[in-house]
Amino acid sequence: MQSIMLKAKLHQARVTHAVLEYEGSCAIDGNLLDMAGIQEYEQIQIYNLENGERFTTYAIRGEEGSNMISVNGAAAHLADVGHRVIICAYANYSEEELKNFKPRMIYMQEGNEVSHTSNAIPVQLA
Repeated sequence: MQSIMLKAKLHQARVTHAVLEYEGSCAIDGNLLDMAGIQEYEQIQIYNLENGERFTTYAIRGEEGSNMISVNGAAAHLADVGHRVIICAYANYSEEELKNFKPRMIYMQEGNEVSHTSNAIPVQLA
């Protein structure tokens, strides 16, 4: 049996560019891609905290050290510069792989600087 699990997350990244006339759907600073373990051309989900839009696209490599999050093409209609977004990648894991499974979660602050990383989300209290 396979389970679809959260592989990686960039939490509360800020959109730095929204470019309608560009090939490729979401350019992410290459350093952030590497840190999160997201591959170029990998399918990602983007959740816009400002307007509630949720959309599927793919990641392309942005300039290393640029802190770029560029939403491109048709997706540029769904996010504006300055919007906070959550970018997630999911993967299929076997029962055996799940024994040691840990997602990579990168938490962002203003300017798309990394504030901290984690591999677990705290239990939500009532």
